[in-house]
This record gives sequence, C-alpha cells and structure tokens, in this order.
Amino acid sequence: MTACIISLIALCLLPLTTVAATLTGAPDLTAHPVGYLALVIFALAYLFVMAEEFVHLRKSKPVIIAAGVIWCLIAYVYAAQGQPQLAQEAVRHNLLEYAELMLFLLVAMTYINALEERRVFDALRSWLIRKGFGFRALFWMTGVLAFFISPIADNLTTALLMCAVVLAVGGDNRRFVMLACINIVVAANAGGAFSPFGDITTLMVWQRGIIDFFGFFKLFVPAVVNFLVPALLMHFAIPNLKPAASSEIVPMQRGARRMIALFLLTIITAVSFHNFLHLPPVLGMLTGLGYLQFFGFYLRMSHQHRADLPFDVFQQVARAEWDTLLFFYGVILCVGGLGQLGYLALASDVIYSQWGATLANITVGLLSAIVDNIPVMFAVLTMNPNMDETQWLLVTLTAGVGGSLLSIGSAAGVALMGQARGAYTFFGHLKWTPAIALGYVASIAVHLWLNG
Repeated sequence: MTACIISLIALCLLPLTTVAATLTGAPDLTAHPVGYLALVIFALAYLFVMAEEFVHLRKSKPVIIAAGVIWCLIAYVYAAQGQPQLAQEAVRHNLLEYAELMLFLLVAMTYINALEERRVFDALRSWLIRKGFGFRALFWMTGVLAFFISPIADNLTTALLMCAVVLAVGGDNRRFVMLACINIVVAANAGGAFSPFGDITTLMVWQRGIIDFFGFFKLFVPAVVNFLVPALLMHFAIPNLKPAASSEIVPMQRGARRMIALFLLTIITAVSFHNFLHLPPVLGMLTGLGYLQFFGFYLRMSHQHRADLPFDVFQQVARAEWDTLLFFYGVILCVGGLGQLGYLALASDVIYSQWGATLANITVGLLSAIVDNIPVMFAVLTMNPNMDETQWLLVTLTAGVGGSLLSIGSAAGVALMGQARGAYTFFGHLKWTPAIALGYVASIAVHLWLNG
C-alpha cells in the first residue's frame, strides 16, 4: 500500500520521470494502463484487508485474488512484447521469497502451538494471578513480560497471553484494562523490534542477510525507550487498587520444559546455519521441527502408561495461522508484481533519493500505523535503497514500533480489540497516541545517537 500511495503521488508530480528497468531487464510499465489497473486492484484488495473486522472477510482472500490478477496482467503484457519468460522468472523469484518466510513461520507457529497445548502459557498466567499483584504492579509486569517474551515468540501471541492475564484480574475496571492493553501492544511491538524472531519485518531483513543476527540487538536500548516513555506517562493514570488473588493452579503437561529447551535449540540451530554455514535460516528451523517430531514420537510411545494428554505434532502444524501465512503469500506476490511493473523503483526514487534515508525511514514507520508493516517492509526490501546499517536498523525499528501509534497499526492491537472488546477500543488507544508518539520520536533519537 505504501508503494501504491507514493507511486500515485509521484505519477502526478513527475509524469515525465523515466525510471530504470527492473533488475530482471523488464520494461517499465508505470505509465501503462496495466500498471494503473494493477495499482487499483491492489488498493481495493487492501481496503478489504483493513476492513476485515467489519466485513468479516478473511484478509488472505482479497490479496490472493489480487496477486493472481496482477501477475496475469504482467504476463499478458510481456507475452505481447515477445518476452513471456520474464514473468515466469519473476514469479519464481517471489515464490522463493515466500517459501522461505512461510516455512520459517510455520515451524515457529508449530512450536508456539505445542507450548500452548502443553499449557505453558496457562501456567504462567495462573502464577501471575495467584500472586495478587496490584493494578500498577500488574501493569508493569505484563508490559515487561510482553517486551521480553515477544523477541522469542511473536508479538501477537505474546499480546494475547498478557491480555488474558489483564482480563482475568482487571474484572470490570475498564480504565485499568484499557491502559494495560495499550501498554502490552506498545511493549510487544517494541520487544519484537530488536530480535530477528520478534516480528515479521525483522525476520525478512535478517533472511535477506542485510543485518546479521546479533546486529539487531543494537536496537535493544531504543526499543526499551520506545516502551518506557509512554508506560511512565500512563503509570499515574492506573488506579492504585489491589484486586483479590486467585488460588487456581494450572500445572504444565509432561514434556513442556523439554519443549521449551527444544525451541531454544531450534533457534540456535537456525542462527548457526545462517552465521557459520551461510545457509538460509529456514533450513535450521525445519531441522528444529525434526527435533519436535522425534520428541512427539517419544511422548506418544510412552503415553499408554501415563495419565497425561497425548501429543501429535501434526495437530499443532494444522493449528498454525494459515490465514496469516496465505496473507503473506498474497502480499509478497502483490508487492513483487508492483515492483516488476516499476512502481517500487519510482517510489524509491521519490522517497529515498529526494527526501533522504532518515526522513524516508521515519515516514515508513508512520505509514505502518495505517497500513500493515509487512507490505511496507517488503516494499522497502524490494526497492533495496542504498543505505548503511544504521539506516537499515532505523527502518527496522520504525516499521516495528510505528504500528503502536494506532490500535489498528499492528496485529497485536487488532487482536486485543477483539479479545478485550468494549474495554480496549480504537479511540481509547488514540487518546494516548501523543504519549506513544513521544516514545517513537525518543527511540529514533536514541538509535541515531547510539548507532549513528
């Protein structure tokens, strides 16, 4: 969507601009009727994505259709120009991009589902509730846990887990639930920004080899600032009350701790494959899936003599967020199609060559509050502007935390609006957007000061 908006502006302001052909040697089609039609198709598809909560149409459906239609239009033009092989080569390149991302995420989702099935997250939630913390203490504990869990799990799962705790102890205190949910969204997005595993955007940058695994940890301090600034401002608005503690104890199922260890071993395997053997990280993740499969076999074979729940790894694979995975397919193919038409080169020329990298990357973060950060980051990666590590880290930070500015700007925010319906709302979040924006600006300043 970023590419759509900027390209349309650029076409109005610079109608005579000639853009170099794409890397595949394809002709520039930015001023061709097919190019305009592709922009309209993608914009319409993304309007349906943004309206998912209201129309109840799964977000994968419109972008999958849009991807197919856009590439049919591209193939038709290339065939008419006597270059039918260009479309085939370009599609295969984009499919490879998607396959690596999809398989990586599939393994991560399978492990998260397995840990959930072994009741790891339920046990953590019951422990927090039993301690009988006050609202202010719980506000900080859920925020800090969200910040440190999201780099390992994804920010969506982390936000849902912490929100469950808040709803369990918050009860009818809507003010506490609202502020705690805002804090969780900000913390989960900030925590995901300094880890290759914490957010889809960081994962895409890492898999491209632009920043190495440990390079992302340079964003730790800016991410902390992004979380702390609005949290400190919200702290004094939290009711100074202490809800009644619960005595419920939720035990973890057999094998839970060993699955946590296997998940960490899988991450180490993926990092080692990438850093030392120069293999794609997805190969290490799939190897880690093998660890879980063997352990699942052991649990199944030893189950008959025990009173615990059986475990089937393929049930956890089936429970993956397939709508999300297919949405990534549609987005990557759509944005790849716009890049093939020449729009991303045009957008790159406008925002990176004319505006400068710093302003462009800050703008990318602001756009990610309106449009999902996945197509925004994939568009930037496809543009591949000439930037140093500081600027690549900056766009990784802004794309990750910019979505916190609005409740609809990140998957975590959208999910919590559904989970805490009526208590956590768009306008309730909007009221604290100035505080979140202050954290956004402060985190950028700290990054440029430390890493510039």
